[in-house]
Amino acid sequence: MNSKEDRWQQRFENFDKAYRQFDSAIQDFDKLSVLEKEGLIQRFEYTFELAWKTLKDYLESQEVLASFPREVIKSSFHYGLIQDGETWMDMLEKRNLLAHTYDEERLRSAVNKVKESYYAAITQVYRDLGARK
Repeated sequence: MNSKEDRWQQRFENFDKAYRQFDSAIQDFDKLSVLEKEGLIQRFEYTFELAWKTLKDYLESQEVLASFPREVIKSSFHYGLIQDGETWMDMLEKRNLLAHTYDEERLRSAVNKVKESYYAAITQVYRDLGARK
């Protein structure tokens, strides 16, 4: 195994841990308090970060160079690693805004976006990359 192959596999291990915590919060969504829903936003943020970095490392292991998140998402869509490019671009744009959920309505909106849209997109990548390990 070459070093680029090793790198993406190691990154996937971290993505796997983050995804499992994110998934757990989504599965228990109806039981979450407001404080725990704020934590769900944070879990989304670091899971998304590890997801695009894992995609980047996987692409590099396939000799595809993409350095920045937008490039990684476009290349991943081009090569069929992600199915919903629009949602991934939306996640990229909104990830920093989601951290600033200071009022209840913004929090509710952010949590619903994560639960109803972003979770499925990240799950698709998680499963597809997991199958490539």
